[in-house]
Amino acid sequence: MKLFRTVLLGLPLLAGCGGDTARSLGFTRDPPDEFQVTTRAPLSVPPRMTDLPLPTPGAPRPQEQRPPASAILGTVPQAAAAPSGAERALLAQAGQAAPDNIRSQVDAESLRLDRPDRSVVDRLMFWRADQTQPGTALDAQREAQRLRENAALGRESTDGVTPVAQPPRRGLLDSIF
Repeated sequence: MKLFRTVLLGLPLLAGCGGDTARSLGFTRDPPDEFQVTTRAPLSVPPRMTDLPLPTPGAPRPQEQRPPASAILGTVPQAAAAPSGAERALLAQAGQAAPDNIRSQVDAESLRLDRPDRSVVDRLMFWRADQTQPGTALDAQREAQRLRENAALGRESTDGVTPVAQPPRRGLLDSIF
């Protein structure tokens, strides 16, 4: 009976360790990623060892080399013809071409979205969100007034002091919570 109570009291503590507790204890199965699994051609023994080609270090395996599409299809690749009017119209409607570094941009955005959930310990230790914002906030009304005055007096728009928005004062309880 005492063991039963100990186990019952220990389960909430174990559950508070995070979402990966079951995985680290071996209760969940982790199948391999089907996109990462590759198969290799089976090994076979030739009838005579003299029929084997001489090995060349660093050369690709013959089983893994892919023949060109022209060898498979039996066609000779031809020079690309000029695009037709419909193709040119389609390309014009598609907009500008993707930048050269589009793959790295997509990867960076995916990494930002693929952040793991914070564990209970992280949420308890770092419960306050970072409240600092990069840059300096402008006072929009005073800045618009300054620009109107400069335009009316014929001055440059960069003349004068740029008004900065002051952050609101925080009370004692705001700094605690």
